[in-house]
Amino acid sequence: MNDNRNYDYTDWQFHTRAEFHTIADWITPGTKVIDLACGNGSLMKLLKEQKGVECEGLDLAPTGVDFCRRHGLNARVAAIDQAASYAGYGDGQFDYAVCNVTVQMVTYPEVLLAQMQRIARRQIVSFPNFAYLPNRLDLLLHGRMPKPMIFGYDWYSTGHIHHLSVTDFRGFCRTHGMKIIREHHTGPALGRGRWPVIAQAWPNLFSIVAIFEGEGLAPAPPGPAI
Repeated sequence: MNDNRNYDYTDWQFHTRAEFHTIADWITPGTKVIDLACGNGSLMKLLKEQKGVECEGLDLAPTGVDFCRRHGLNARVAAIDQAASYAGYGDGQFDYAVCNVTVQMVTYPEVLLAQMQRIARRQIVSFPNFAYLPNRLDLLLHGRMPKPMIFGYDWYSTGHIHHLSVTDFRGFCRTHGMKIIREHHTGPALGRGRWPVIAQAWPNLFSIVAIFEGEGLAPAPPGPAI
């Protein structure tokens, strides 16, 4: 059964995702980066090789952290949505905090985002846009949990528990003191490339994955230290 709630990286190799290239383009060479939900370190490896950054990662999966360490990457096991996981980090310790397609999978996304603001000058967050038009139509026509934004999983076998949209995230930033510096939206590669352009123009309808860079150091609330 497809299940993305508990990742096992035992048989994985380094890989790339479409978001990696945008994230790498946004990061200044030689800076200090923390990758939250780093998995097996694929993004960290790319950033170290292409940008020469000093990078470390946190992930809940011991197999992912073990893979990182075996390949010379600095990582430790931690829950990224628990304030206690950040106790050793000072305010503004990093230039960038990155959380790639995971904010929708944690129990306390507000704690994660607040800690990102506290420990890093810039925050880069990406997530599937649950308001994507085919997702809306799937719910309307079939009357079920929409399938397009859970990528082949079922409502009961996915870790996607906090479905958010581009509009939701923008609203969060406004109310939590995170200034959006830039954003990028991926659309379906159809026709002659018109859909990606439409995704930039009307992202809440046509963006599949949204990538935001924010700015705003802020003291984080204590949050649940589970």
